[in-house]
Amino acid sequence: MNQYETVFILTPVLSDEQMKEAVGKFKNYLTSKNAEILYEENWGMRKLAYSIDKKSSGFYIVFGFKAEPTVIKSLETTYRRDERVLRYITVKMEKYAAAYAAKRQSLKANKEA
Repeated sequence: MNQYETVFILTPVLSDEQMKEAVGKFKNYLTSKNAEILYEENWGMRKLAYSIDKKSSGFYIVFGFKAEPTVIKSLETTYRRDERVLRYITVKMEKYAAAYAAKRQSLKANKEA
């Protein structure tokens, strides 16, 4: 299993409940494909660098997960089919990037505790 990180931007016209439902949909999709979700970050509403579909902001969500390579293509197809997703990107993390992400998550957990 490889470690991946995916960032997707949801349309800003969603309510909090709709946004959480969309995030839950993608999280459930990954777990149904036997992916192990390592972390989830909600970066909140941010301004886009350029307009997408006449929208200048969006909700940024980040998932870190371990999965088989075949899961990525089907995940991105799911993103494309969902009209709430403005943009997405999924990257395979190298061992150094994965170590940095784990360190960042442990520091975040220590801050919250």
